[in-house]
Amino acid sequence: MRARELRVFIGGDTLPMRRACEGPPEDLLAESGRAVTRLEAPVLTVEADVVRVETRLLAGEIECPDCGGVLAPWGWARCRVLRDAARMVRLRPRRARCAGCGGSHVLLPVFVLVRRVDLADVIGAALLAKASGAGARSIAVRLGRPVDTVRGWLRRFEQRAEHVRVYFTVLLVDTGVDPVPPAVAATPFAAAVSAVVGAWQAALSRWPDVGKVSPWQLAVAASQGRLLSPSWP
Repeated sequence: MRARELRVFIGGDTLPMRRACEGPPEDLLAESGRAVTRLEAPVLTVEADVVRVETRLLAGEIECPDCGGVLAPWGWARCRVLRDAARMVRLRPRRARCAGCGGSHVLLPVFVLVRRVDLADVIGAALLAKASGAGARSIAVRLGRPVDTVRGWLRRFEQRAEHVRVYFTVLLVDTGVDPVPPAVAATPFAAAVSAVVGAWQAALSRWPDVGKVSPWQLAVAASQGRLLSPSWP
């Protein structure tokens, strides 16, 4: 599972994290939360501040995750409409191309998961609620989402819960100043959620600026947007 070093940009700072899965995510976003659009390039997770991303891109400060070369602006991916907690959000991701290997990448903000129209914090709220014992129907009512959509999030996370728990526990131990493994949880699902939150707390202990993003945005960065993808980690 452990692969070459990847630098993930969040909160205006650079955090060292490991990429657990090589290869690009294939799909991104749809009205129902399922994929209908195939990405034209591999995804690279970047911070949420669009202006800062553009500034760093123009300055040659973003590295190619494939070869370490310099990424430069190379147009835009197609526009998507996403759902926040209470509003719609339009997103047109930047595309970049490496001056070294020639590979192109879609720069995806840390608030977006691939294959999902709802933002990461909305989905994360559902996962936290499930870990605390709530059912899909009550979570759907609380978030104002279709119950089938919420069930889909919970089912996918549950299918990969043990893999997610292991990945984020390793991240916790690798990054924490004085890491403390998550406490034993009542279910594998809750244990995986606890590991995600624990990894965020560990990263926060080493890099205080991580506090600018939520645990679920850090999970997006660590997974390159693939937290709910069937092949990750």
